[in-house]
Amino acid sequence: MSEEINVQETVATEAVAQDVLENLVSLKKGDTVKGTVVKIDDNQAYVSLGYKYDGVIPLRELSSVALGNAAEAVQIGQEVEAKIVSINDAKESLVLSKRQVDSPRAWDELQAKFESGEAFEVAISDVVKGGLVADVGVRGFIPASMVERHFVEDFSGYKGRTIKVKVKEIDRENNKVILSAKEVLEAEYEAQKQEIMSKLEIGQVLEGTVQRLTPFGAFVDIGGIDGLVHVSEMAWQHVAHPSDVVAEGQSVQVKVLKVDPSIGKISLSIKAAQAGPWETAASQFATGQIVTGVVKRLVNFGAFVEIAPGVEGLVHISQIAHHHVATPFEVLKEGQEVQAKVLDFNPVEKRVSLSIKETEEAPARPEREAREPRAPRGGQREEKTNLPPVENMSFNLGERFGDKLSKFK
Repeated sequence: MSEEINVQETVATEAVAQDVLENLVSLKKGDTVKGTVVKIDDNQAYVSLGYKYDGVIPLRELSSVALGNAAEAVQIGQEVEAKIVSINDAKESLVLSKRQVDSPRAWDELQAKFESGEAFEVAISDVVKGGLVADVGVRGFIPASMVERHFVEDFSGYKGRTIKVKVKEIDRENNKVILSAKEVLEAEYEAQKQEIMSKLEIGQVLEGTVQRLTPFGAFVDIGGIDGLVHVSEMAWQHVAHPSDVVAEGQSVQVKVLKVDPSIGKISLSIKAAQAGPWETAASQFATGQIVTGVVKRLVNFGAFVEIAPGVEGLVHISQIAHHHVATPFEVLKEGQEVQAKVLDFNPVEKRVSLSIKETEEAPARPEREAREPRAPRGGQREEKTNLPPVENMSFNLGERFGDKLSKFK
């Protein structure tokens, strides 16, 4: 009986050995095999294929992109498909390549995504000069200009992040794949923008956040979409540059001036969401008051003086000085601070009349000029004559020449 058992065990052992032998013979360079990751070192991953020794995937063969360590590409217990790069039973060396299996398959998938315009997620594996690198079966590059809708100065925080992209350009012959996250963000933004724009109303006042500044204005986020506050709508007074009034990240109140869904344009105003300067000035100024202002503009007929932000009054040329002024430019200059008297204040019509000379004491007249009677209009003085009054002159002439004129009748 024991002899029969020994015979059966021998047969079974031979069968296993035969299976192993057949398995050994079937593995050869270039074959594609499947296995499970059983161990990870920094520079390689060990894969069990059911063979008498494990295969090894070197770091460079794990991915098409540069890796810091093997754990960035695979995990223990993960099933992988790889190609046999080399096999040497004498040295128990079995080198595999995951990259050589992933790459051809990836090109076909990327080509299909490129043609359909499909958006898909990728993990950022590295930050390099000029942009980001993602492992998409092959090396995918996202240029810096295609990462976000806005300018990004520092990309260091992007490594390890997952972002959604589209294939922008694909060139298999030159091993080139360009990805764009910006296109995905732009499409999402436009869809959101149209939805929000459909709910906006002209005159509506909203809370917003300044996103970015340009020489011509500020773009303000009003709930996921941006509207433009032109520099002329930043404040009631003149603004040279938006940075003089607001800063990026600042919360502001804005008023909706215009909404144009056809071109996706929203015009906003910061100053319109605030009380106008003439409204606040109504309680600040009164006729007869002496105020301090700054000369803003000089014109031939006078000077415009700002007496409060956004409130300008006119000093007529006749009200600049007590002496004759040929042109305001010979007495005043822009930016000069002056004192003026309010001659007339009309906030409804947004008009202020000012006088600089009324704040100054009139120069004393020379003593001789004060004693002499004022010359009549025309600039000539009356002179005493011995001529009779005009009415008497006409009467005397008529008497004297009347008889002589009668001879001609």
